[in-house]
Amino acid sequence: MAHSYFLPLFISLIVISSVQLIFQRDVEITWGDGRGQITNNGELLTLSLDKSSGSGFQSKNEYLFGKIDMQMKLVPGNSAGTVTTLYLKSPGTTWDEIDFEFLGNLSGDPYTLHTNVYTQGKGDKEQQFKLWFDPTADFHTYTILWNPQRIIFTVDGTPIREFKNMESVGTLFPKNQPMRMYSSLWNADDWATRGGLVKTDWSKAPFTASYRGFNQEACVWSNGKSSCPNGSGQGTTGSWLSQELDSTAQERMRWVQKNYMIYNYCTDTKRFPQGLPKECFAA
Repeated sequence: MAHSYFLPLFISLIVISSVQLIFQRDVEITWGDGRGQITNNGELLTLSLDKSSGSGFQSKNEYLFGKIDMQMKLVPGNSAGTVTTLYLKSPGTTWDEIDFEFLGNLSGDPYTLHTNVYTQGKGDKEQQFKLWFDPTADFHTYTILWNPQRIIFTVDGTPIREFKNMESVGTLFPKNQPMRMYSSLWNADDWATRGGLVKTDWSKAPFTASYRGFNQEACVWSNGKSSCPNGSGQGTTGSWLSQELDSTAQERMRWVQKNYMIYNYCTDTKRFPQGLPKECFAA
């Protein structure tokens, strides 16, 4: 369970909290001309990609802070050129965004898990990982926890990345714009696999990714108001709204980053010859 790696500072809050949500009730397929399907009495959602189009869905709710879990089984076999996503995003030209992007690969080669954070349209906060399991063989749980102090990305309850609120050193942090959850499966063979060197093999189409177990614990934003006490949730007593990584979680995250991280913007001195971003040095 994810909570085994987190230290809840407080223990109670009345917010929206729905476990094993029925997809028809809580999300809508927004594009793909029938390539997205909800089956099994609303418990399973699949997205498909062929040469004509991919597909995608979004949450019916918008959130201003939340903990979003989704169980996903990625495209099996030769998935080169495909990208499967799970992310939060606000609308507009100065948007906020929190990304999981799964970049497909040739059969037998691992996916690249790409993470990023945008605030007011500015990103460049990428970290990338290889996973320690086959994400196509079974469902695994991917979680975005977003509260006023930090963003934590977890895989099967193991934290892989923490992006702290470092406004004190001038780093933008998403905390003012409500975001909706999105997911999509699409073709990006101009860049996704080895920088675009490996193209999509359309003889393997249709490509299919599967979803289940959508869980939201969140401050839902509606008609300009938050479902959480005190509006944005700051100063409330919800565990996820004030969670931080305990020592066990920090050790586990260091293990993942030591063994499975393949790119970290905070170590890319060639990309930032003028100096690495300030948050890379902040405690």
